[in-house]
Amino acid sequence: MIENFSEHIQSILKTIPETPGVYRYYDKDNNLLYVGKAKNLKKRVSSYFAKEHDTHRLRLMVKKITDIKTIKVDTEMDALILENNLIKSLHPKYNVDLRDDKTYPWIVIKKERFPRVYYTRQMKKNDMEYFGPYPSVTTMHILLDLIKQLYPTRSCILDLSEENITNKKFKACLEYQIGRCKAPCISLQSKEEYDEDVNHIRDIIKGDIQFAVKDMKRLMHEHAEKFEFEYAAGLKKKIELLEKYQSKSTIVHPSITDTDVFAILSDEKTAYINYFKVMNGTIVQSQIVELKKKLEESDEEMLVFAINEIRLRYSSLSREIFVPFEPELTFGNAKYVVPKIGDKKHLMDLCFRNAEAYKKEREKQLAIIDPDRHTDRIMQQMMKDLRMKEEPRRIEGFDNSNIQGEYAVSAMPVFIDGKPAKKEYRHYNVKTVVGPDDFATMEEVIWRRYKRVIEEGLPMPQLIVIDGGKGQLGAAVMSLRKLDLMGKVTVIGIAKRLEEIYFPGDSIPLYLDKRSETLKIIQHIRDEAHRFGITHHRNKRSRETFKTELSEIKGISEKTAQKLLTELKSVKNIKEATLAELAAIVGNSKAGLVYEFFKTQASNS
Repeated sequence: MIENFSEHIQSILKTIPETPGVYRYYDKDNNLLYVGKAKNLKKRVSSYFAKEHDTHRLRLMVKKITDIKTIKVDTEMDALILENNLIKSLHPKYNVDLRDDKTYPWIVIKKERFPRVYYTRQMKKNDMEYFGPYPSVTTMHILLDLIKQLYPTRSCILDLSEENITNKKFKACLEYQIGRCKAPCISLQSKEEYDEDVNHIRDIIKGDIQFAVKDMKRLMHEHAEKFEFEYAAGLKKKIELLEKYQSKSTIVHPSITDTDVFAILSDEKTAYINYFKVMNGTIVQSQIVELKKKLEESDEEMLVFAINEIRLRYSSLSREIFVPFEPELTFGNAKYVVPKIGDKKHLMDLCFRNAEAYKKEREKQLAIIDPDRHTDRIMQQMMKDLRMKEEPRRIEGFDNSNIQGEYAVSAMPVFIDGKPAKKEYRHYNVKTVVGPDDFATMEEVIWRRYKRVIEEGLPMPQLIVIDGGKGQLGAAVMSLRKLDLMGKVTVIGIAKRLEEIYFPGDSIPLYLDKRSETLKIIQHIRDEAHRFGITHHRNKRSRETFKTELSEIKGISEKTAQKLLTELKSVKNIKEATLAELAAIVGNSKAGLVYEFFKTQASNS
């Protein structure tokens, strides 16, 4: 079924991430058809194109889809909230129209003396502190119930002013009698103690459950010691629920209102800018802009261009713009904010992750649709990162293996256009080095390899990768100098501990971004050298340590000896075997040699 759709759709389906998120379907005129949520974007979106659907309406919608866009989020709950917001604001053609305007509940801490804590479905700009919203009403009630048990707060609407409490205007109510309030109205709880409890409540709602879990465990043990096991078991269950609970949504926070959020990610040729429009604490619009660089424009130039373009496109008048860094050019009365911590930073991180996900998807699509262009881009990036004069189309790596100087070998993997060329791999048995001298081993192997390359006119690599730090790199450089190759080929060393890249004559290493494709290819070469070297080293060690009495028999090869041992399990069984039994395994001629050898050995003893 998937093969019936366009190449564009097929390439998108191959690169969609397997994360929670929201997907949007568009038709050929870029009209939004449908918004949906998913616990696993790849599985959910692919399911639309992998089967024949039962309903005519669904078949018609799928037939119209010409483009798919996704927004990654952290949890399925976040996806549910974002889906709800987008459907309400964008009204996609094939979504259920949410005319009832049902809203999710929020937890409120009222800004008053001895604040109340309760929930509401109506969010108003007043003296309230809002947390949420909560897609699951059950989850919200569990949280409120836990808070009430841990930190009893008042539910009355009395004016608990200092004057009213001093004048003893109130009496303790039933809530105090049943332990659901500590009666600050009659001075049985101080304002300082109450405010401290409210601070703990605020932390729990935001997701910091450390204090709550600690207090609940204390209560659980206290009830267990009093043999109140049923109550203790109930607390244990609630602790488990609380520990699993993720109360803070990275998508929605009421303190962030009417804001534009921009994140940028760029490479040599392209900049990817992700945009979120946040209204009343919720994301109502999302857009990815892909800009092609023409004159090596800076990230600041690309970001400013995108901000201007997107704000015009959406007629945005937001006076607050979240950015990863502050550009010089300003937009009217709007001010830049560079988030560093807290909710704003979480929102910026989410925006950046979506830009990163889109960039990866585009690169995967490019690798499928136009592999040559994809390879060219990677080669250009490696040339820039490693300060090379030409693209590293051929890369050769080296790694040494030995055990206390014994069975010393070296491995050389070869990568062509950034991919392993396993037919070109070579291994070397070290000839001139005695003992565990890794530097001398590297010097010998580099000399042997490139002396042969020169003499036989073999392809010369543009890049040589040495597995090791400055010492191993220095040994390789000595041989390259003797062969007059320094300056004609780039050679680097990669140290394992912090993945430092060393260049000849430079004591300060280069640290590449852990996510960069250049570092990943170098690591792949290093890992291949290690794997290939270990395999050869193990095989050599096995051959040289395969010493048995069978090795002393003239005319019996290692292969024949191994065949006899495989069939008869031990040398003792071979000695006791009849000539016919031996002949059935290795033939009459070789069986005779083995049989006569052990017969003579037995008679001499």
